[in-house]
Amino acid sequence: MPIPDRAKFSITTPLYYVNGLPHIGSAYTTMAADALARFYRLRGCDVLFITGTDEHGQKIQRAAEQLHREPQAHCDEIAAGFQDLWKRLNIQYDRFSRTTSKRHAAIVKEFFQRVWTKGDIYLGQQQGWYCVDCEEFKEERDLLPEQRCPIHTHRAVEWRDEQNYFFRLSRYQQALQDHYAANPHFLQPDIRRNEILSFVDRGLQDFSISRVNLNWGIPVPEDPKHTLYVWFDALLGYVTALLEPEAEPTLENALENWWPIDLHLIGKDILRFHGIYWPAMLMSAELPLPNAIYGHGFLTKDGQKMGKSLGNTLDPFDLLDRYGADAVRYYFLKEITFGRDGDFNETRFIDILNADLANDLGNLLNRTLKMAVKYCEGKVPHLDPQALPQDWSIVQLAQTAGERALEAYDALNFGVACEAALALVRAGNKFIDEQAPWSRHKTGDFETVHQILYAVLESVRLSAYLLAPIVPRLSTKIYQQLGYCVNFDDLDALETPQTFFSVRGHDRWGVLPPGQTFGQPEPIFQKLIAPDPDSEP
Repeated sequence: MPIPDRAKFSITTPLYYVNGLPHIGSAYTTMAADALARFYRLRGCDVLFITGTDEHGQKIQRAAEQLHREPQAHCDEIAAGFQDLWKRLNIQYDRFSRTTSKRHAAIVKEFFQRVWTKGDIYLGQQQGWYCVDCEEFKEERDLLPEQRCPIHTHRAVEWRDEQNYFFRLSRYQQALQDHYAANPHFLQPDIRRNEILSFVDRGLQDFSISRVNLNWGIPVPEDPKHTLYVWFDALLGYVTALLEPEAEPTLENALENWWPIDLHLIGKDILRFHGIYWPAMLMSAELPLPNAIYGHGFLTKDGQKMGKSLGNTLDPFDLLDRYGADAVRYYFLKEITFGRDGDFNETRFIDILNADLANDLGNLLNRTLKMAVKYCEGKVPHLDPQALPQDWSIVQLAQTAGERALEAYDALNFGVACEAALALVRAGNKFIDEQAPWSRHKTGDFETVHQILYAVLESVRLSAYLLAPIVPRLSTKIYQQLGYCVNFDDLDALETPQTFFSVRGHDRWGVLPPGQTFGQPEPIFQKLIAPDPDSEP
């Protein structure tokens, strides 16, 4: 998706369900959202990045009961777990939305009243198979043998026959189809768009938006014996998050500055709620729709679906403790094509990180910087970058690398963005081996030595900039060794917040200032060591 014309960009992850601590799938979505938010901040945009937790519903109530605790205490503990993981993953979100907040309840009630007044809510009878884990009624044709949910295959669905309030989704079928046709980028990628179009073309049915015999949730304003369905409640958490801290919780105040959201980033399992229910609800309330919804794929481990019953879950806390945030961020965003299903294999994880970051990038910077310190008095060579030989392959590649990477970020092709940077690094390694500046220095060809070293170091700098949304701490180390007082985790500390990089054109080749004093050369990424398979777990 292109950079918005205005200087503002808003993005959300899902509001994650707090039935348990965050898993690697939640981390994956949030890493991607954080990388995109960082990319737009580097481009000079004012960014609002929203994440948070969905804390109502029967699944939460039952989880709390099984743990012999109150639902609110359970929600508080799990929400804190999400915040802890995001801190460890170096996620820089702006708002953390919780659906148990009083401010959220006020927004939900006002929104419900709009839809009620529109005549789009009515009382009816609901019969069908219900998956508590999905918090969703399932069509019988979609069920697995023994009435098991196709997503939560370990659990049989429950038969429900109860009176619920319904939202007139069927009334908005044509309006939704018209919107999809007029806005082809509203649902992304194409495979997800096609799934939604196919589902809607089969005909939409009204869906229930309340439950009975459930205490953990927001009461239906017109009938407190009913509790609002968790998805009707949770989707509005995106709106609640827009409220300024001291603002009165009204829809007008919430929608004043940041609505509509530019991008909802979600897993494909909740695409139907975001791609159909959510826009129809907003149409009913006569509110603008978000600009885009992107549903990414699922993760597997060693080629198998992850699950507790298989004993092959991947604990993100453990992964971070062993390898660190930049390593985890790099693998999942570079190695898995965003939008498709992807796999984690620990051996491949270690091999990729060592090859790309320790060997190719780290070694290139370290050996070139040591030569520059030795041959150039510890400073960037004094020369005109534009006067370097234009037929050098590294110069030609570098002049287009920035454009290729930025286009990839725009399209959420994080792997392609990484490859644009890594191609430049690999070209740098080949170039310095071919040019052998150490040999030229012995013959007294100092001018060419300076040109070679500048070309390689500037290419490393450009690579670090292009990788910064993915591995901000590693990019910071590179920039600081090249003599910059820059921290990619703290752009506001710059003299000109959020404009330093975009104004000075750091996405282009040739901006490393001649004469700038280098920092101390030292390894930027320690090689990862595979765990001993015979060691105690």
